[in-house]
Amino acid sequence: MKQSEAPGDAAPAWAVFPELEPPQPASGHSVRHVAAAKRPLQESLRPIDLSGSTVRTTVLSFSNMNQHGDLLVRYLKARHAVFIDRLGWDLPQTDGMEFDQYDTPLCRWAVLHEFGDVMAGVRLTPTTARIGMHTYMLRDAQRGILESIPRDVLFFEAPVEDRIWEASRLFISADVPAQRRPEVQRRLMSAMARVAQDEGATQVIGIVPYVFARWLRRIGLGAVPVGPKFEIDGTKSQAALFTVSRYVN
Repeated sequence: MKQSEAPGDAAPAWAVFPELEPPQPASGHSVRHVAAAKRPLQESLRPIDLSGSTVRTTVLSFSNMNQHGDLLVRYLKARHAVFIDRLGWDLPQTDGMEFDQYDTPLCRWAVLHEFGDVMAGVRLTPTTARIGMHTYMLRDAQRGILESIPRDVLFFEAPVEDRIWEASRLFISADVPAQRRPEVQRRLMSAMARVAQDEGATQVIGIVPYVFARWLRRIGLGAVPVGPKFEIDGTKSQAALFTVSRYVN
């Protein structure tokens, strides 16, 4: 993956994240969900009515990463290029890879790639996760053990539910040209929804840029803000709740 920006030359959020736009405000501060049947983890997701595309979406886990060569390494290096080199976030790193305490066997990584280049990705973690002192990002922030995220990041108590997963490290590579971003955006959000559904989830919660996507509605993926606006190293962000239970591929 190309790294055209030198470390410290931070890029604006619009150059990295999917294009998002505010939806209607949430009617309340509670989290509601419905049951969904659990399906087996799918390593590759089918294209979304984009015939002829060479973009591939692969879902990585600790149990299948050996089947995909160095894709996980390339994904972590892509995260380094986005969050450290471009956005200038202060995150753990080594050998050109960005990672943290939430990259565990409990999570899944959805990676979009083409001819060896990582184009986009997102990490999903169950809200029931607990490893030592850590659970998942939003809950740990609310518990006051993450300095970079405010404790009032959510309007309600962080959920601990089998049917709710957290999405984090959502990005699109700045190397993806403007004319291809809509395709990559749609595939990325669809991958997030499919992974959550395959794990039995009906909703995904996570921190995203302060704007939300109109095109989410076109793939049946609704989203509402569930926390106040705040900044992470200069990037305006907000917690959002995505409903994936009605998603249809």
